[in-house]
Amino acid sequence: MSNKKVNLVTGASSGMGKISAQDLIKAGHIVYCVARSVDKMKDLEQIGGHVMKMDVTNEADIEAVVKQVIAEQGRIDVLWNNAGYGLYGPVEDLPMEKVQQQFEVNVYGVARLTQKVLPYMRDRREGLIINTSSMGGKIYTPLGAWYHATKHAIEGYSDCLRMEVKEFGIKVVVLEPGMINTGFNAAVRDNFSFESQNGPYKRLVNGYIKAMENNPAPGSKPEVISRTVLKIINARNPKTRYLVGHGGKLLVGIRRIFGDKAFDTMMLASMR
Repeated sequence: MSNKKVNLVTGASSGMGKISAQDLIKAGHIVYCVARSVDKMKDLEQIGGHVMKMDVTNEADIEAVVKQVIAEQGRIDVLWNNAGYGLYGPVEDLPMEKVQQQFEVNVYGVARLTQKVLPYMRDRREGLIINTSSMGGKIYTPLGAWYHATKHAIEGYSDCLRMEVKEFGIKVVVLEPGMINTGFNAAVRDNFSFESQNGPYKRLVNGYIKAMENNPAPGSKPEVISRTVLKIINARNPKTRYLVGHGGKLLVGIRRIFGDKAFDTMMLASMR
């Protein structure tokens, strides 16, 4: 791949995706910024980004975007599957429609887009796929069963994909952000329904909300992710995983060293 790479970035309308897309553009790369809300990406367009609407759960959207990138550039060097969100609440309370949507975006959306891009990378015998997991793909919290399930799924999916595409010169990297200051906690808090705050799991739910509100550590700046993505793209032989951002290495290390029961106790104690 040349130094100037063609990047397709999902979830580019906010947070890590937007900051990183901005920095990729400034670094001289060709960046296709996609998300459901085009209006939120006007600033990326003004600095040279190619802005397109795409819902990762919509097959027609995906096909149209990939077709246009190939028509205009002839290739996709880097696919960054970054779109996703966190669904939180008690397993018993969350309706299965919401659970299915969490998987549609966080897992099946990644799979749909990757399937459409792979033939072009395979034909050129080169390419890089970055899948955004989370430190939540290695650890867990109460009330986050479905979010963590999707991120654990991305970890396993990426490992298998990495081996399948190796012979075609395609690299697969898992990005595992820790706590990043992108408004994630506020979005999680908003997902808790009135019923959950007053239902059988109210002690845990209200303890979780209180813990987030009182959390003195707002997380790392999104630029931590931006720098990491640039490092991955520029690396001749990138690592298979990049665990970066506040609390990531610490919490993953605690679980690995002390085991699940000790980690359970620590998590529950933080939500009293």
